[in-house]
Amino acid sequence: MNWRNVSQETHAHHRKVGSMKIGIIGAGNIGGNLTRRLTALGHDVSVANSRGPQTLTALVEETGATAVTADEAAKGAQVVVVTVPLKAVPALPAGFLDAAAPGVAVIDTGNYYPRQRDGRIAAIEDGLPESRWTQEQIGHPVIKAFNGTYAQDILSNGRPKGAAGRQALPVAGDDAAAKQTVRDLIDELGFDTVDAGGLDDSWRQQPGTPVYGNQGDVAAIEKALAAASPERTAEWRA
Repeated sequence: MNWRNVSQETHAHHRKVGSMKIGIIGAGNIGGNLTRRLTALGHDVSVANSRGPQTLTALVEETGATAVTADEAAKGAQVVVVTVPLKAVPALPAGFLDAAAPGVAVIDTGNYYPRQRDGRIAAIEDGLPESRWTQEQIGHPVIKAFNGTYAQDILSNGRPKGAAGRQALPVAGDDAAAKQTVRDLIDELGFDTVDAGGLDDSWRQQPGTPVYGNQGDVAAIEKALAAASPERTAEWRA
């Protein structure tokens, strides 16, 4: 059996040892594909979007995930993925993380696209790292991951640990325990990780940097992070 296409029988009734409760807020390309892969790995996934659970029927039928409202997605969750447009972050339900498991790791996959989608966010224009802004909006530490990853890669590029040329993802954040949880989960998805530092360093993986969209291995990702410039280029400014 191809390990990357494990039968969906692994979900619902056959939770594996080490299964986690994971909430995903946002069911776009990244959120949808994380739902597909994480349920296939046997995790207990709840997924929400801005339009309501009734719009997620197809994804639920495909994956065995549970459709919920945004304020229910984090309930009991050990990992919460926030994968909504940056402009939508301030509209997330107040206290949506209050019922999460102690020590919950919150993954921010977001990117600031001022011209294409988000409009001007003054603090980011003034130099605040995007994930630092998101953290301030939701009032909880975040781990920046998947923001420069193609959604299709999540489905098709996973490889066993130790495989030559295994794709690596940069991961930034200030909470060491939460960062390790996220790195372990990414490893389970079939990717290596590179510690990209704290949130103050997370600009190194924002849009327009060498690592953004980079499908390289650990050495390539380390090189790309080191080559980043803090100067936001014109196309990524409002």
